[in-house]
Amino acid sequence: MSSLSPSRSLPPAATPCPGSAAPAPDPCAGATPPDRPASRMSARPVRLALCLAPLLLAAGWAVVNRPVVYEGVRRLVAADPGWLLAGAGFTCLTWVAASCARQGALPDRLPAGLLLASQFAAGAANHALPAGLGAHAVTLRFLRGRGVPLERATASIGLYSLARSTAKTLVLLVFLALSPAWRSLGDLVPDGRLLVPLAAVAGGAVAVAGVLLTVVRPLRRPVTGLLRSALADVRVVHSRPSRVLALWGGAVAMPLVQAGTLACVGASLGLGLPWEQVVLAYLAAGTAVGAVPAPGGLAVDAALVWTLVTFGAEPAVATATVIGYRVLSDWVPLLPGAVVLSALIRAGVL
Repeated sequence: MSSLSPSRSLPPAATPCPGSAAPAPDPCAGATPPDRPASRMSARPVRLALCLAPLLLAAGWAVVNRPVVYEGVRRLVAADPGWLLAGAGFTCLTWVAASCARQGALPDRLPAGLLLASQFAAGAANHALPAGLGAHAVTLRFLRGRGVPLERATASIGLYSLARSTAKTLVLLVFLALSPAWRSLGDLVPDGRLLVPLAAVAGGAVAVAGVLLTVVRPLRRPVTGLLRSALADVRVVHSRPSRVLALWGGAVAMPLVQAGTLACVGASLGLGLPWEQVVLAYLAAGTAVGAVPAPGGLAVDAALVWTLVTFGAEPAVATATVIGYRVLSDWVPLLPGAVVLSALIRAGVL
């Protein structure tokens, strides 16, 4: 009989017993392998180019000035190790001064050890981005990891940069007033033909920024919020004597300890210039071309060699002094700074 004949149908799905676990779904069913974002692939050549740009520029300058570089390296090998060790000590004080200034620019209390480690790691990031952007990026990540809101973290970086540039200019003015070597700096001042286009570029940049803030409303809103937060933090910071001392004391100490490293390297090589002239040369060169967006401080190094030669140093010794300063302040701490940066990222601090 047809009603009793077995029908060909799919077996019913097995139902789990009350005490047994439900069968796990197949992880491969309907799953597609994740695609790698194209932005990461396209960003790798850019990061590689930014990292290699300082090395390529330095190599090109060394090829063009082979005799001077050879004589400078030869003198650097025979330098006094005691003065070089003192220069390394001044380099370590640079990170302490930067940590003090960073803490002074923010009302929130930051852990001193992690803050110092972040500033040490920020030195390695400065070789990939110009104008100190690498250090600011690392500091921003650190502050965000400590729970600081984005507007306050960005405002603290702006206050830090403003205090640092202001303090450096004030220290330069003090040395110009006290040292008779300022007369030699007249040869380094560009003539009017160069100052006019520079002033035009600066005025144009300010005008474009003003037009954008006036016309583009989505841009005006975050900028006004950032300025409001910055002004509020400035009032809070300057109402606390400890923050004022940390901010401005660290900002004044930073150029002095950096110039101390340069003076120690010059003393180890027999530069032949008084320490006040070396400090003045460093402050003048850094203030004049410090805003030039060149990774690795190459623009400052070129101006520094020129300034030392203007003060009466031999070109080979001045070149060796700047090379030694850059080795002590940047290249020796580069690998340990990269290791600390990686460790902070893995630990979730950044």
